[in-house]
Amino acid sequence: MKIVTLADLPVSPNPHHVDARKVYDTENATAVVITLQPGEALKKHITPVDVFFYVLEGTGIIEIGDERETVGPDHLVESPARIPHRWINESEAAFRVLVVKVPRPTSETKLL
Repeated sequence: MKIVTLADLPVSPNPHHVDARKVYDTENATAVVITLQPGEALKKHITPVDVFFYVLEGTGIIEIGDERETVGPDHLVESPARIPHRWINESEAAFRVLVVKVPRPTSETKLL
């Protein structure tokens, strides 16, 4: 059995310059917990594989393609491969999301 404690993981370097910690990484899938502080946002980008997001804490805005929604804890959001998307935290508190990419990408995410 492998147990991972989020606080023990290093922040992974990323083009968004936000707190992103890889909690799971195998040949089949990868999972990252992203924490956006108030006022932080991801840059709009395209992921080469399907992604789903599970909101762990706080309230944030998800943009996928031309759609924009506010979501909070226990919401799951699906994001198809190759569709521009990003997260925005316009709230006064931290916003944490579990990001799961399936299958594990073999090419890089493309910033727009």
